[in-house]
Amino acid sequence: MKDKLGLYYYPNPLNRDFRMYVCEMEGETCFRMWSAEDSKLWEDHDWVPYGAIKKATEMYEGQAIDPKQAYDIEIARALLKEAKKAGSHR
Repeated sequence: MKDKLGLYYYPNPLNRDFRMYVCEMEGETCFRMWSAEDSKLWEDHDWVPYGAIKKATEMYEGQAIDPKQAYDIEIARALLKEAKKAGSHR
């Protein structure tokens, strides 16, 4: 999906108040969170490269949100691929 902020998906399809945006920067897939419940989330957190996320997931010990679910690289790649085909991304 796409809106004025860019390409996004819902990490939890049952919660439409939380979105994960994706883009490609310098050849790397990057992620950025947005929440309807936390208006400052977008402002306070910049784009995060997948490499940094991957390192963080190695430390995940079952608290809160599973980063592998929230930061889904396969969904991100599919969105970026489709956007490139359509000629529009980020």
